[in-house]
Amino acid sequence: MVKRFDFLVIGSGIAGMSFALKVADRGKVALLCKTTLEDANTFYAQGGIASVTLPWDDFEKHVEDTLVAGDGICDRQVVEKVVRDAPGQIKELIRWGVDFDRDRAGDFDLHREGGHSEFRILHHKDNTGQEIQESLIEAVKRNENITVFSHHFAIEILTQHHLGIKVTKDTPDIECYGAYALDEKTNEIHTLLSKVTMISTGGIGNIYQTTTNSAVATGDGIAMVYRAKGRVCDMEFVQFHPTALYNPMERPSFLITEALRGYGAVLRSRKGEEFMSRYDSRGSLAPRDIVARAIDSEMKSSGSDFVYLDVTHKDAEETKREYPMIYRKCLSEGIDITKDYIPVAPAAHYLCGGIVVDIDGRTTINRLYAAGECSRTGLHGANRLASNSLIEAIVYADAAARHSIAHIEGYGNCENIIPEWNYTGASLTEEMVLITQTAREVNAIMSNYVGIVRSNLRLERAFERLELVYRETESLFVRSAVSKSLCELRNIICAGYLVIKQAMERKESRGLHYNIDYPEKIRDGLSD
Repeated sequence: MVKRFDFLVIGSGIAGMSFALKVADRGKVALLCKTTLEDANTFYAQGGIASVTLPWDDFEKHVEDTLVAGDGICDRQVVEKVVRDAPGQIKELIRWGVDFDRDRAGDFDLHREGGHSEFRILHHKDNTGQEIQESLIEAVKRNENITVFSHHFAIEILTQHHLGIKVTKDTPDIECYGAYALDEKTNEIHTLLSKVTMISTGGIGNIYQTTTNSAVATGDGIAMVYRAKGRVCDMEFVQFHPTALYNPMERPSFLITEALRGYGAVLRSRKGEEFMSRYDSRGSLAPRDIVARAIDSEMKSSGSDFVYLDVTHKDAEETKREYPMIYRKCLSEGIDITKDYIPVAPAAHYLCGGIVVDIDGRTTINRLYAAGECSRTGLHGANRLASNSLIEAIVYADAAARHSIAHIEGYGNCENIIPEWNYTGASLTEEMVLITQTAREVNAIMSNYVGIVRSNLRLERAFERLELVYRETESLFVRSAVSKSLCELRNIICAGYLVIKQAMERKESRGLHYNIDYPEKIRDGLSD
C-alpha cells in the first residue's frame, strides 16, 4: 500500500514530535512510532534541559562548558547556535504545556550538573523527560495535520536505489523519497512517500548488555542511513552514564540522575571511602567520561560490580521532595536513599556521534534530515555535557523545520513508480528463535570488548566476532520473512560495526573513547 505525505517523521521523541508540530501547518505529516508515542528515550531523561536563564549566567559560559566537556572536537559554530537558540526553544516547550519547576518567587528552580559552571538545568522534579514527552504527545494529538502510525517499524529509507536509478558521477546526489514501514499489527509493509523525511530514531544503547535506554534504541535510523550511503561519523564516542542503579535483572537500567550529584551526593567505594578526588579536582561533579572511567577503575581494582552513591548527609525530607521517583524506585528495591548508600554502576547511555548533519539539520542525502541522538551535529564533540541533549534535539528540529519549509516546494513529489517491498522469504520458526540469542551475543561482544576502556586487541577481537554474526544475520535476512526483531538485530549489528570500525580508526584517547594503547590525545599532529 502506498501513502503520500508532505513530511514523514521516523521517531517520536522530543526531536521527532517537535519537528512534526513545527511543520504541521505547512502540510500533512506522518509520524512513525516503533511502538507507541510514549516509548522513547526522551521519556527516561530524568535530569533536565540546559539553558541560560539566570542574569549572572551567560551564553559564553555555557559555550565554554560545552567545549571543555567535548574535549576539543566540538564545532564552535554549532555550540554557539544551540546555546543561543536554547531560551527561545524553552519558551516553545512551555507554550506546548511543559511545566518546569519554579521556586516560591516564580523563577525557574535550576539544578547544576557535572561540567556546568552555573545552575542552568531546568527540570520537572526528577522526571523531566516524562513531563516533556507527555506534553508533546498531547500537542500532537490535538493537531489534525499529524497522522500517528503506532507500531510501525521503518525498514529502509527510499532512495534512487529502490527506483532502479543508478547514481553516477554525473548525478552524484542521493535523494530520499520516504520509507518502507512494517505494520506490526497486519504484518503488511507500507510504502510511505514524502517530500521531506526526518530521522529521529534515537540512539544505540541496546547494542550493550547494560543500558539506560528504552528497548527501541537499536540504532535503526543510523543503520538505514548508512546502508543508503549517507555519512555517519564519531560513532566511537559512546557515553556511559556513571550512575545507573545496580540491578542486574533489570533492563533498561534505572538511571540515577547526575543532578543528584549536583545536589550534593558523593561517590564512595565499597569500603565507604570517597574516591573521585583522587581522579579529578572537581570530584563527583567531574564530566561523565572522567567519572565513568574512575568508577570502572575502582570496580576493577576492588573486584566489585558496583560502587556507592551517598546522599544520606542531605536533609531527608528535601531529598524525598526533590527526587521522588528515585526515592520510590530505590525503596522498592529495599534501599532508603535517605539512610542507605545507593549501589551504582556505569551503563551505556548516549551516543555523541551518528548521522552527519549540517547547521540546518540536513544529512548528506537530499530531502533527508536528522535530529536528536541519532544525529551528529558537532555539539557534543568527544563527550556530551550533561543535559545538552534535549536542548540540542529541539534546536535542530527547529532548524530542520525552518529549512524544509523553505525548500519543500522545490522538492516536489516523486513521480516514479515505487516498487512494493519484496515479500519473498519464509517464516523460519527455529531460526527466529535464534534472533534473541544472537542479539545477546552482540551485546556480550560490545560490552566485553568495546566498553569504557578499550585496547587494539579487544577491538580486533570484537571486529572478528561481529563479522561472523553479521554474515549469519545477512543470510537469515535474505531467506526469511521480514520481522521487527530481525530488522532490529540487523541494525544493532550495523551500529556495533560502526562503533568498532571508527574506534579502530582513532589512534588516540579522547573524551569518551579511551584506548590503553593510545593513552595520549593528538592535537594538530602532536601529542599532549
